[in-house]
Amino acid sequence: SPPQGPTTLNTTEKGKAGKIHLPREIFRSLSSQTVRVVVTVLNIQQLGIFKEVNQTAEVLDNTVVGITVGESSISGLQDPVQLTFAHRQLPHGVTPQCVFWDPSKGTPSEGPGVGPGTGALPSTHICAPVPVAGQAGGWHSSGCVTQPGDKGTVCSCNHLTFFTLLLNPALDSSTARALMAVATTGCGVAMAFSILTIAFCIFIRCRFRFEETVRINLGLHVNLVGSLLLLNLAFLLNSGLSGRTHPRACRALGGFTHYCLLCCFTWTALEGCQLYLLFVKVLGIYIHHYLAKLCLLGWGFPVLVVGVAGVIGSYGEYRIQTTDHQVIAHLCWITSKHLLLHYITNCGYFGLIFLFNMAVFGVVTQKSCSLQGSGAVQGYRKPWKVALVAAGLFCLLGATWALAFLTYGTSSVPVLYLFTILNSLQGIFIFIWLVVLYYPKTKETTGSLSYIIRHDKTTTASQD
Repeated sequence: SPPQGPTTLNTTEKGKAGKIHLPREIFRSLSSQTVRVVVTVLNIQQLGIFKEVNQTAEVLDNTVVGITVGESSISGLQDPVQLTFAHRQLPHGVTPQCVFWDPSKGTPSEGPGVGPGTGALPSTHICAPVPVAGQAGGWHSSGCVTQPGDKGTVCSCNHLTFFTLLLNPALDSSTARALMAVATTGCGVAMAFSILTIAFCIFIRCRFRFEETVRINLGLHVNLVGSLLLLNLAFLLNSGLSGRTHPRACRALGGFTHYCLLCCFTWTALEGCQLYLLFVKVLGIYIHHYLAKLCLLGWGFPVLVVGVAGVIGSYGEYRIQTTDHQVIAHLCWITSKHLLLHYITNCGYFGLIFLFNMAVFGVVTQKSCSLQGSGAVQGYRKPWKVALVAAGLFCLLGATWALAFLTYGTSSVPVLYLFTILNSLQGIFIFIWLVVLYYPKTKETTGSLSYIIRHDKTTTASQD
């Protein structure tokens, strides 16, 4: 009741004590009313509710705590509600996160129908609406702050609803620091080979007389490698400067990093489009100022995306933490409040590009193998050269970036290392591929893609 003010409620189960602290602000707003304070503790494993689709995190002890004061909805508290979830030492490789159940998130879950008015949970004992299995919903952390401890984790939230403590998979500090070291070293190596690749492409483009198709291909490769060079530079600046920069400078660096990443993805897509035009639409291709228009698209489209994201304030400091809650990196990137932008502009955008490029890769590989089988292309009879060309195309089309979709949770540590190493070596692979493929050993330049394209055009014309 209001005269008594907030009360600390303790409960003990199997030797573990939990604690709830309700702020005085809640009771002041009730005037002179007498209301019922209800704390509901649910075992969701037995009830089959509070299940989020594709949930990878575990709920601590399968326990969800619901709090209601009276019959009104309480939110926007200045002095937060504090829940202490008691636990022993947490398992290795997880990090706790305080969350609440958001009915508007997610898709319908599965399980037996349980809710107010059912036999399992009588409605007279619950003042807050319990989600019925099959309804939409999911866990959300907005408005909650997590304060981990050795014997318990304190959750401070600015509203009343159903709360729990999620145990999210995370990296341990040694693995995280090793990955950061590998990534930093790899970025330095990649930058060196990117500069070497650009110099090589400019050299052979100026030194030898290639046909227009090959000159356009070399221009595309220079722009792709240039975007990789800028992306690696942005990462090194991020790891070296973030955490010690002014917020405005951090926002600018975050936007620059996002821009470089989008440029890299866009030029990867343009490489796939060019291969499609060369190997599928082999006849009647001529576009005035073709390479200039590609540059306008490859470097200009990301400007629009980053500009819109900057207007809505999406960039700022982003912290990477380990399981022991140590911050191993301060990155200037898309903030946690705007992660949806990351999923759309980075994950979704690259996902579409990856599907298209892999389809193009399959067509190119099939056509190259058929030409080799017919004996039309003498330069590709050696198995090592076929494998090298295939691996080079694989890297050129950005396939190594697809490993990012598998890097979630502690079970993916080997994938994280593989992703970091392969993307660090991407510049080396492209350099070796270009040297073997484009450096003319004879006047015919039989080692280049132009020989395949010319033969393909001749074959297609004779068939027509």
